[in-house]
Amino acid sequence: MYKRQALYTATSAVTVTGLITLDTSSHWTVFAEAVLMVAMQIGGLGIMASAAFLGLVVSKRLGLRSRLMAQAETNRAINMGDVRGVLSRAVLVMASVETVTAAFLAGRFHLEYGFSRPEAIWQGAFHSISSFNSGGFSLFANSLENFENDPWIIVPIIASSIIGGLGMPVLYELARRDWGRRKWTLHTKMTLTGTAILFVGGFVVFLAFEWSNPATLGPFAWHQKLLPALMQDVMLRSTGYNTIPVGEMHTHSVLVGVILMFIGGGSASTAGGIKVTTFFVLLWVIWSEIRGEPEASAFRTRLSDSVIRQAMSVALLYVAFIAAGAILIQMFEPHLRLHDILFEATSAGATVGQSTGITAALSDPSKVVSIVLMYGGRIGPVLLATSLAIRTRHRLYRYPEGRPLVG
Repeated sequence: MYKRQALYTATSAVTVTGLITLDTSSHWTVFAEAVLMVAMQIGGLGIMASAAFLGLVVSKRLGLRSRLMAQAETNRAINMGDVRGVLSRAVLVMASVETVTAAFLAGRFHLEYGFSRPEAIWQGAFHSISSFNSGGFSLFANSLENFENDPWIIVPIIASSIIGGLGMPVLYELARRDWGRRKWTLHTKMTLTGTAILFVGGFVVFLAFEWSNPATLGPFAWHQKLLPALMQDVMLRSTGYNTIPVGEMHTHSVLVGVILMFIGGGSASTAGGIKVTTFFVLLWVIWSEIRGEPEASAFRTRLSDSVIRQAMSVALLYVAFIAAGAILIQMFEPHLRLHDILFEATSAGATVGQSTGITAALSDPSKVVSIVLMYGGRIGPVLLATSLAIRTRHRLYRYPEGRPLVG
């Protein structure tokens, strides 16, 4: 039995998902917790980004194919000559953010909650790595529900999760000396704008939907509802921690959570989902079509046909992938509520890690489906985008145009 549990936990850690079938602190040893930290760190760098970085360390150079793959991983937001700098700075940013976050958390755990100094440092290091890498693992049985209104714990974790969810290309651009909005690439503008919209929109929606729910935000004073609502909004797009009982949320809040998990974070980031840029490319295409414009454009820049096709392919295949997982789990678990199953499947496929509480109760076939969803959700969009980028061909002829009925 424990071998199956260990396999599920290891998969969840490597894919930086955070779904668990056993409580991390009470069932695993300190050595196992250290293994989880290493697995989340590796998973956070990203399978392809890690491979490219290791190739740099070993050979100190990248071949053309490796550069193309790394460039596809970063969604073409950088030049081919910048790959070395992006990967190096990604490690530097990761180490810096995790160190600062760990210091804040360790200090708070020690001074306010009475943890011994070694235990506070361990807790701070574990949760900082988990938050930046969107791991979602916690050493507390109820995630972070005990700290729902402690800004010294929640705010550093939110900040770490947002930074980790922006992606390497965006962080690289923001760290350049010639920093300036007018010099940002289209990718950075779309990621930052989309993140801000989802940040504010998700916060307002959860605050409104759960305001009077007696099992979540209802018992708090008005000012105490703000931080838990903000935490839930951010965590659903990246890390997967929770400060309110997810299983007690209203059904409509759960469905909003499914949408946020499906969108995810930035490209080449520690977050999952179809990515912010993919979602907003499709939104801009729809908006341009509604306005009757011949070409889709964003920020006074025309979106190429290849980017639009890639976005549509990734989004539609991702929908089919998660839907197939949800259908299979429903077949194996007919006694569970459909919205709980949909939330679970999306959480696994988008590598988020939140659950309404059904993970431990899943049968072995459902856990196998969940493992496939976690692996596919982590590497699937990257491999698909890479293959589409590498296999792009220019045809020297065009077929006759046809117009089938739409709608």
